[in-house]
Amino acid sequence: MKKQNYKSLAAIAVSAVALTGCKLIGDLDYTVTPNPVEMHGDSVEVSIAVKIPEKGLNKKATAEITPKLGNTAFKTIYIQGEKATGNGQTIPLKAGGTVNYTDVVPYTGDMEHADLTIGGVAKKGKKEIDIESEKIADGTIVTPLLVQPDDKALVGVDNFVRTTEETYQAQINYLKGKHDVRSSELKENDIKEFVTWFEDAQVNPKKSPKYITFTAYASPEGEIDKNATLAEDRAKSGNAATVKLVEKAKFENTAGESFYKENPKGEDWEGFKKAVNESDLEDKELILRVLQMYSDPAQREAEIKKMAQTYRKLEKDILPPLRRCQMIVTWDKIGWSDEELKELSKTKPDTLTVEELLFTATLYEDLSEKMRVYNLVVQYYPEDWRGPNNVGYVYYMQNDLNNAKSNWEKANGINENPVTLNNLGIVARQNGDRDKASELYNSAVSAGSEVKYNLGIIDIQNGDYAEAIGNMGDNKTFNKALAQVLNKDYSAALETVDASADAESAMGYYLKAIIGARQDNLDMVVNNLKSCFAKDSSMKAKAAQDREFIKFFENASFTNVVK
Repeated sequence: MKKQNYKSLAAIAVSAVALTGCKLIGDLDYTVTPNPVEMHGDSVEVSIAVKIPEKGLNKKATAEITPKLGNTAFKTIYIQGEKATGNGQTIPLKAGGTVNYTDVVPYTGDMEHADLTIGGVAKKGKKEIDIESEKIADGTIVTPLLVQPDDKALVGVDNFVRTTEETYQAQINYLKGKHDVRSSELKENDIKEFVTWFEDAQVNPKKSPKYITFTAYASPEGEIDKNATLAEDRAKSGNAATVKLVEKAKFENTAGESFYKENPKGEDWEGFKKAVNESDLEDKELILRVLQMYSDPAQREAEIKKMAQTYRKLEKDILPPLRRCQMIVTWDKIGWSDEELKELSKTKPDTLTVEELLFTATLYEDLSEKMRVYNLVVQYYPEDWRGPNNVGYVYYMQNDLNNAKSNWEKANGINENPVTLNNLGIVARQNGDRDKASELYNSAVSAGSEVKYNLGIIDIQNGDYAEAIGNMGDNKTFNKALAQVLNKDYSAALETVDASADAESAMGYYLKAIIGARQDNLDMVVNNLKSCFAKDSSMKAKAAQDREFIKFFENASFTNVVK
């Protein structure tokens, strides 16, 4: 058997095939592009230029020749002499000619190591001669199949805020026209509780008072200027009384005078309107209409005073509570520390909010601990889709796609949203349904760049390599590098894979060997294959037959490393 000399092969090979039946047809030349043939987007496309030499085809003859890749036939090429009848391309006897042919067939696994052959039959009248089948190219480069299942799943993120700004308040009430703080007011329950609150703040690390605002008002009666001054005086007296209360609580004020902020408001028409609206006064609708009709405070008061009986009720029930100074403490509520959250998730998980639990899960690297906390979310907050979604995420990270799917479906049933749709898209793609996956991903793009990356994986499988590179953005991954290799951007691909998590993995080294082969760099091929096989010796069998390395198949340096 004749030994194939692989050294003579090139990316575009020209083979001359001598066909039998020279009285009907002579020698034909075939140029196959590419050679070896390549798989892209689940199919194999071949382009063949069939050159018929001068006097290469009998005037009355026809020929039918069919390329085959392994057991799969491409469409038949029909040619005929200038006096033959038929539907083939006519080739003049004296000039000869070229038939340019392209066809695509679905890829099947047996094509990877198959040859591209061509053969057929030549006819003239009743005379028929077989054209012996001959190899015209090698098959098949299947590098797109190296795509890795690194689809990016998404968690439902927490809205945890460790420190929140809160307010706490008490109130001092005043007599009509007065601004002095009565001793009886300081004995009210809200004032006592105010002192207790500051006593606790002195020893409670979760409470951090920032400042106190004294918002003081006068009831809307009498002269406006006097009421404005009265509100200012009430703010000052409230401030002075509160300083003593804070000192009584033994609270250490480190901010000094800036801790106390006076905020006099003058006449409290808004408070008056609210109190009237909530009252059972017979004339309340009339009073509210007056407030709406007149903006001038003096005119408002004059119109309301005309309702003598009603005004007496206002003086008794509505106006007194408006003569006040509100002591509003603005403080930081400091949440649990990371270690406290972890401990509470084990000892008192029911005391934690859903946001605290979701955040606590992020504090763990261990997937089993993440799963434990996310299951607590499912247990205590069953109506929150993030619980089952994030449980599914952990299953996915544990390579358990079936359990990931069931939890993602549950989450999507609670609340369909871009995160759950992205995750269900992963299930569809990894189960082979790229159309459904694309539909789900396109409905989920608002969830973030991870979704675009996942679309990029589908682009690789579909043979849209430039689109894949765009969708994968700034990600430095094996798949991004693979897309760049398939798009023939080898320097970018090498930079990407070297910056990826696969820089020193078996697959990473294998891809770098392919980059070397495509640039005719034998040292790069051999050195990276050695590193690859050191990580995974099973890759030797693939490399030994991978058509990416066909030009090195008889090179001793290559054969020594793959044997």
